[in-house]
Amino acid sequence: MGIMSKIISGGGQHSTDEYVDLDVDGIDTSRGEAGMSVRIAKISGQQDVVAIKDAVYDGDLVIADITRHTTSDSTMEHIIDDLRQVAEEVDGDIAQKGDDQIIISPTGVGVARQKLN
Repeated sequence: MGIMSKIISGGGQHSTDEYVDLDVDGIDTSRGEAGMSVRIAKISGQQDVVAIKDAVYDGDLVIADITRHTTSDSTMEHIIDDLRQVAEEVDGDIAQKGDDQIIISPTGVGVARQKLN
């Protein structure tokens, strides 16, 4: 199972204990405060959209797991419309990756539609 699968898979709240620090020997890891964070979310229902909207309005990029829904589900269609509106309001972007993820980006961040390899 890949790291992204572990991050966005299955049940409940995730804590920072579940994230793996990569070995960065020889790399200067000191940094200033980040201007944007990448946030991971799971959409189980309409109530989950509020936190995602807040994160995007605050300037964060959100990768949302939608595996519990089909994109033809009327609830999911409404959720996607809400998130599309947020992306338009902040001049960001929104894209769906496969049947399991939606990426919503903040102001000035586009989501490339082409894979790197």
